[in-house]
Order: sequence, then C-alpha cells, then structure tokens
Amino acid sequence: MAGQVFLFGIRHHGPGSARRLVEALDALKPTTVLIEGPADASDLLPMLADPDMATPVALLTYAEDDPANASFFPFADYSPEYQAARWAVRHGCALRFIDLPASDRLGAVGGGIENERAASADDDPISRDPIGALATAAGYDDGESWWSDVIEENPASGPVFAAVADAMAALRAEAGPLSAREAAREAHMRIEIGKAAKEHEGAIAVVCGAWHVPALAERRSLATDRELIKGRPKTKIKATWAPWTAPRLARASGYGAGVTAPGWCAHLWETRNDADRAAVWLAKVARVLRDRGHFVSTASVIEAQRLGVGLAALRDRPAPGFEELREAAIACLCHGERAVWDDVAAELLIGAGVGSIPATTPLAPLLEDLQRQQKAARLKPEALDRPLTLDLRSESGLMRSTLLHRLNALDVAWGELTDAGRSRGTFRENWQLRWEPEFAVRLVENLIYGSTIAEAAAGRVIEAMRKEPELGALATLVRTAMIADLPRAAEFGIAALEAKAALTGDCQALLSALPPMAEILRYGEARAGTADHLTALMPRIVVQAALALPYAARNLDAEAAGKLRAALLAADGAVQLAQLETDVVANWRHTLEVLVRDDQATRLIAGTAARLLYEVELLTADDAADLLSRMLSPGTPVAEAAGFFEGFFEGAGRRLIHDAPLRAAVDAWLMTLEEAAFTGNLPLFRRVFAVLDRAERRRLMDALFDRSGGGAKGYRLMPGAAEFWPKHQARVLELLNAGAPQ
Repeated sequence: MAGQVFLFGIRHHGPGSARRLVEALDALKPTTVLIEGPADASDLLPMLADPDMATPVALLTYAEDDPANASFFPFADYSPEYQAARWAVRHGCALRFIDLPASDRLGAVGGGIENERAASADDDPISRDPIGALATAAGYDDGESWWSDVIEENPASGPVFAAVADAMAALRAEAGPLSAREAAREAHMRIEIGKAAKEHEGAIAVVCGAWHVPALAERRSLATDRELIKGRPKTKIKATWAPWTAPRLARASGYGAGVTAPGWCAHLWETRNDADRAAVWLAKVARVLRDRGHFVSTASVIEAQRLGVGLAALRDRPAPGFEELREAAIACLCHGERAVWDDVAAELLIGAGVGSIPATTPLAPLLEDLQRQQKAARLKPEALDRPLTLDLRSESGLMRSTLLHRLNALDVAWGELTDAGRSRGTFRENWQLRWEPEFAVRLVENLIYGSTIAEAAAGRVIEAMRKEPELGALATLVRTAMIADLPRAAEFGIAALEAKAALTGDCQALLSALPPMAEILRYGEARAGTADHLTALMPRIVVQAALALPYAARNLDAEAAGKLRAALLAADGAVQLAQLETDVVANWRHTLEVLVRDDQATRLIAGTAARLLYEVELLTADDAADLLSRMLSPGTPVAEAAGFFEGFFEGAGRRLIHDAPLRAAVDAWLMTLEEAAFTGNLPLFRRVFAVLDRAERRRLMDALFDRSGGGAKGYRLMPGAAEFWPKHQARVLELLNAGAPQ
C-alpha cells in the first residue's frame, strides 16, 4: 500500500514555520520525512541529530576535482529543515533530501543555468517575492511584517500550512513561467516523492519552501518529469558539514540564507512556548545596554513592554512584534535616542554565535590541509593566548612562520606578530597565538580560492591584487605574498606593479610603493628567493618618483603637504634600506637638493629635504646653519619660515642639543619673532620639541644658556631685567610672608 503524502510549505530559517512544523509532525506521526535539499547529500542528514552538532552549521558540497567550486546550505536551530531532520531521527523515520542533486548545481557553474532563476525573477515580481505579493494584498507595507503576523510571531494555532498552500496556489496562477532550472527542481522533487510513496507505507511528510507546494501537489506523468530533468549537468561531488556563524546567516548568500535578524529569530524560537516573549526580549535589550554602560531601570523595562503591547493593539497586530518592541525600547530604554539603539542593535539582532561539528565529521579540504600542516609544524590550536618565538634559520621555524602568514592572508588571524617592526632584518619572529572557533568558518569560506592553504592564500591575494588601484597597497600585497611563500601570487603582483608603475605619474603613489619593496630587498635573506624579483623594479620606481617629486611639491596646502612629507620620509628610509646602486641613490639625493633650491617648493617639503641631506652629510653643519638663517630670516614670511622649521626639525629636535650652529640659527630666528607671530606658531614649536623627554629638555636648556651649574646661573636676561628682578623678588617674598601664619 502506497504511503499518503502531506506537504508542509515553510519559510527557510523561519522560527514560526519551525514551531508549526514540529507541532504538525507530532500530530501526523509520519514514517518518512522528505526535505528540500540536495538529494546526493542525504546520507549526511542524520548527523544533524548528533549531540555534538551545534548550530549554526552549513552543508558544504563541492566538486571533487575542483573544491573551489562549492555551495553552502546553512542551517540554524530555528530552521524548519533542521527541526524536521532531528524529529525524524528521534522517531526512527526514513529521512532524505529530494531536490536536484548538488552535482547539478555545481556542474552548472559557468554554464549560465545557475543564473536562470535570477533572470526569471527579475521579470516576474510574484516569483521574485511571493511573500511580498501576499503582504500587499493583505494591506501590509512589506512581506516581513505580514509573514511575522501570520506565522513567525502569531501565538495562536491554526491550519497554517493549508492557508499558505492556498495563497501560493493563487499567486502561482498569476505568476509568469518558471525557468528551466526551477521546473527541473520541482520535477525532481515530484519524482522523489513518488518513489518514497511506493517504497514506504504510512504518512509521508514533505518539507519544502512554500512557493513549491502547489507544484508538488500536482499530478504529472513520470515521463513528463523525467524529460524536464534529462540532460542536466553532472559532476562528481563531495559533501560534509562545516561550522557556520550567526553573522554569516545574515548574509544574502548560500541556499536559503539572508536572515534579516538571526538574533531575533533565535529569540522567537527559544521563547516559542513562553507567554512573556516580549518581556524576555526587552530584558535582553536592557542587559546589553547596561553592559555598554547605559543606565536602564527595571521600571523602564516595564514601561517599554506596556508601550509595545499598546502599539500592537493600535496596529491591529496579534502580539508585539519586532518593530513595536524596537520602538518601545528606543523610547523607554534609550531615552528616545536612536544612536543608543544603533550601538547595541548588531549584538542583539545578529549576535556572534559559532557552530561546531562532531569530531567524526569528514572535514572540508582546507580544514583537512590545516590539520596536516598543524601536525607537521607541531602547532596545536588552543583557545588561550600563547607566545611563540620562531627562528627562521631553522626548517621548523620557517615552516611555522609560513603557515601563520598564509593564514593571515586568508583573514584567519591565528597568530599576530607582536614585534612586526622591531624584528625586521633579523631571523626571529615573535607571535601571539590564539585560536578562535570562527577561524574554521573563515577557512571554509576561503574554499572558493583553492583546496589547500597555499592555493587558497595565493588565490585570495591575487584577487585582492586585481582589485587594488593604489600602487603602495599593491606593493604591500606583493610583500605579503613573498613572506607567505606564495610564488604564483608574487609573480602576478610583480607584473601588476610593473604595469601600474609604468602608467602612473602620481608621485605620492610611487613614493608609497617604495617602503614595502625595500623591506623585501633588504630582509629577503630570511626567506629564500624573495628579494630577486624586485632588484630591477625598485630602482625604476625610485627614478620615476625622483623625476615627479619637484613638481608634486609645489604650491600644496597644509594637508597635502603633510601627506607628501610623510611619504617622502618613508621613501628616503626605503632608499637607504634597500642599498641600491650608487647612481640611483645619487639621482634621488640630487632631487632633494633641487627641492631645497626651488623657490616654488612648499616650505614644509623643502625643509624636510634639507634635513635628509643634512643627515647623510651632503649638507654640512655650516651650510645648514646658513640655510636656516636665510630661510628663517626676518624677511621671510612667518608662515613659510615656520613650514621650513617644521620640515627640518619635527621628529629630529634632539639634533639641537649637540649641533651648536643649528641651535644658534634657530635661537636667532625665535628671538626676532613678534609676540603675535610667536604665539601663533607655539603649537608648531610644541610639536617639534614634544619628542624630547625631561632630561633632554634640560640638556637643551643647559646648552642654550651655557649653564654649568644649578639654579638660574647662566640664563640670559632681557634688557632692564637686572633692575627689575630684585624688585620682583622682594614683592614675591612680601606676599609669601604675608600669607605665612603668625
């Protein structure tokens, strides 16, 4: 005797649908449960009932010969399909997926079939958003509110699935024709339902998207349905479970994903049997607000609940929904300030939950490769902070470093360099390790770039290089590829650098590319073969930047001058660090000399160029003193003099302690300033001398006033001070004595 089929149209990731479905299954007690999902992954369904399986998780399917060709099918605790699978396992029912196999979806990639649905949906608003069409007919502004009232947030019971089936049948009568893929999907599901009806006795529960219910209820000939799925693409696939996260559920990607507010959906599921659902939600809001330092009283929570109930009654809704409780929370708990609500909304509505899979689950290729490399490198993932020092001269140290750098390229920050600046140029790296559960999810998502850590890291870096418009950022990506030992990405980046450098005349961009390139050239010996790629390219960019610099330095405003100065200092350090050919360095320093002599050059940049020449002794102390005396002379506009002063001395104020000619030139200029000019430039002087600590400032004062002892000895006194000071001292003593106790 054939089994009797019962169709349950649900909304993917709908907590109300999940609650109604469990209630319906308890009443029906089916012997077989069929679920919309890839038929060739049915053997993995029972694992959802494993006690060690914690949602959110995703069913991962990928092509056997190309793991980067993958699809994800997310499940949350409140997903109806998840609850149906668990119910079936608990009651010993037959259980399987009935949709087109994953081999069809993955085999169609690149063939345009996967885009048929989107093209059809664009032309037909009903098939694009059937729930929205129903909401409009019911007088609602959007489909979310309608579905929430009828299904998700309606506390009353009723024949929900029959009503949804009738509504979808009416909608499909008005909708346009289906795409070939959608027709094939429904044909495949009808065939699988027919097979199950012949194989199993008793009730058969079919759990599918509400849109498909009318089509699955139709009686079609087997030959007609087989014709619809004939010739569909195929490829060998593998399937497994992968951990997922709540934020990724909120993304509009993957099968049935794009949950508007995972945190709110989880709350609806957790409080499905509670009469005080609204109060529990508002208590959560209050707790998060208090954790963020906001004052929220219990009385305010009570008032918020009353307001939510009142708003629901005014809007003729069966119970306070998300919109009513949000408005009540803003009014009563956030004191009417929307910004306060926005501060906590992400934590409440999205959350940060991370799923986990049983240890016996077959791992995704990237996770398998990570485990192999962790074992080879003897690195155990731990949730606690752990310091790690690596010697790159040893094979094991270099292997560990390469793995950590590749993971960072994949946005899996298992390790963080604690001395990224200080350890450069050495064979040592200091890391701080901490493994987070979400890292497994990030690895799985990177499967689109490759099936091994090296392949995926190279693929992701190459994609970033393709999208990067800035020369400096591109050079940084090349450095990342070389440090992570990704030769394919490094070669791609070098070619992209050469192409961009040849086409750009932007001085700022050329200068910003030099520091990361210099670090590779200078410190490449710690990693074999990384320095050779740039030995010809960097000198060319130095020459290009030198040619463009004099023109780029003219007539700049304060902000642009500050950016160019920072780039110039970094680029000069890179030129020295890379130890380039003598003629290249000479060309660069000749450009600095041109900047100093150019009357049109912005004074901040000219002062910086003069300082760089002075530091490499191409400008003698006497020449520097003469230059400063001229640039800081009374005939020079104060703004220009101050700019030159800042360019020469900011970050190098210590030089004044030991360099008497420079100190004398600066002192002479300061003494000629009018009071208003001095006061106006006081912030500048503070910036220049802020780098000096207390002892250094004392040494500078000693040098300036020729002090050899303590007290005020050696200080220069302004004219007339010799007569004024005794009177001032007497007056101070008189005031002190007047205030002393008798």
